[in-house]
Amino acid sequence: AIELRKFDYRLSNRLETDLQKLRCRVNYHALTFTDPILDMGKLLVERMRMKAKHFIALHLRFEPDMLAFTGCYYGGGDKERRELGKIRRRWKALHASNPEKMRRQGRCPLTPEEIGLMLRALGFGSDVHIYVASGEVYGGEETLAPLKALFPNFHSKETIATEAELAPFSSFSSRMAALDYIVCDESDVFVSNNNGNMVRMIAGRRRYFGHKPTIRPNAKKLYKLFMARNNMTWEEFATKVQAFQVGFMGAPKEVKPGRGEFHENPTSCICETKGTETIQKETQEEDHENDNNGRDTAEVNDEQDPIEEDLDWIEDDYSDNIKDLPDTDSNVLTKQEQPEVEELFSD
Repeated sequence: AIELRKFDYRLSNRLETDLQKLRCRVNYHALTFTDPILDMGKLLVERMRMKAKHFIALHLRFEPDMLAFTGCYYGGGDKERRELGKIRRRWKALHASNPEKMRRQGRCPLTPEEIGLMLRALGFGSDVHIYVASGEVYGGEETLAPLKALFPNFHSKETIATEAELAPFSSFSSRMAALDYIVCDESDVFVSNNNGNMVRMIAGRRRYFGHKPTIRPNAKKLYKLFMARNNMTWEEFATKVQAFQVGFMGAPKEVKPGRGEFHENPTSCICETKGTETIQKETQEEDHENDNNGRDTAEVNDEQDPIEEDLDWIEDDYSDNIKDLPDTDSNVLTKQEQPEVEELFSD
């Protein structure tokens, strides 16, 4: 009936509470996928549950266009520079990039291997079932091989559904993304490899409909760690990963109310349970403590500033020139005790 494109990220994050609540009614109740997408998404979730009671969903943005747009480099030599450079020319407004600087600043997606190492260091065993939401991965099976070695129970919509079942959706990237969206939303633990719009909306939805964790890599600190991992034991590596990921594990109060983008942190729409203090009832002492926590974790926030260029809204029309990039609010993360893997997988 109506198609709304390339404007949603321009909506203000700071509206009156009643208007924000209306947005929640629209985002989470009025707007739905079409029945064929909902039915196929439900089928994919059911098939994942048949394989394992609990599973991780990984939004693995490692497609050629993603890497080209960010201007990152992953050691593929002249061949990689030539291939990604050709794709990058589709966006005439992009500035020349400094790949090494981008990686140092944590503005590049982790490789599939690095994501796998992070998850194993966080305590997820090789027996965990992982659903990977992704398009064409740059480097294909060779790039995916290390992640599959770390997590042999590797699934995607293509492996748990037949070609005939996916035929109504496979010619449309947005429909295929919608199927991944549904499975990621229903997963026990959602892991992102970027901070794009799809990730923010899934994270917000998982907060709104009863909290479920969304793990993001602390890419800046992890990059340095990955560069040095051959010079340390696995125990040292795992301990440092766990320390660096404090504040990035998707704990319920990780992002303070009112901070971050509304899609990601719709706190004004989330009712507190009876007996739970609301923001309006916080004491001055609690406010003071929260402010101190925010200052104490400024370094954590600085280590993972969102990428200035939102990547998920560049979906179909890669040839469009990018002129006005969306504004993003920095997320102030409050340090929490790192949840145990068993808690993340709990019922």
